Amino acid sequence: MRCPDCGYEDSRVIDSRPTDNKIRRRRECLSCKSRFTTYEIVENIPLMVIKKNDMLEPFDRQKLIDRLLRATIKRPVKLEALENMVEDIVSELKNKFQREVTSEKIGELVLRKLKDTDHVAYIRFASVYRDFSDVESFISFIADLSDESNEKVL
Repeated sequence: MRCPDCGYEDSRVIDSRPTDNKIRRRRECLSCKSRFTTYEIVENIPLMVIKKNDMLEPFDRQKLIDRLLRATIKRPVKLEALENMVEDIVSELKNKFQREVTSEKIGELVLRKLKDTDHVAYIRFASVYRDFSDVESFISFIADLSDESNEKVL
């Protein structure tokens, strides 16, 4: 950060406080010892979803929760667990600093989380997300899940 008095390009942070969507920092110039305040704006990068038809739309957290609610209807999964799941997925996507993500990637993340939470909800979500073309592929998918469950028990 450049000193406003002498123009020296290095300073140290004395105090840092969050304010409304900003971070207020008191700084001290390492050259002339002058103190000054800077405000840093937290940049919020919107996350865009690339749909299967190559259309772009803003990521909608509520839409994802709604789809999870459909998959977990009449299942012993609490709303709080679903909200935490969505928060984990959003954090994972934002931590990769990508502005655009495919709906397939989001679906895979959801499936990974659901698999550990509830197998019936996992199968329900996968039946819509994976768009199985025939009964045999769906049965194979369920058999693979059953085999994995049996391996974990042993």
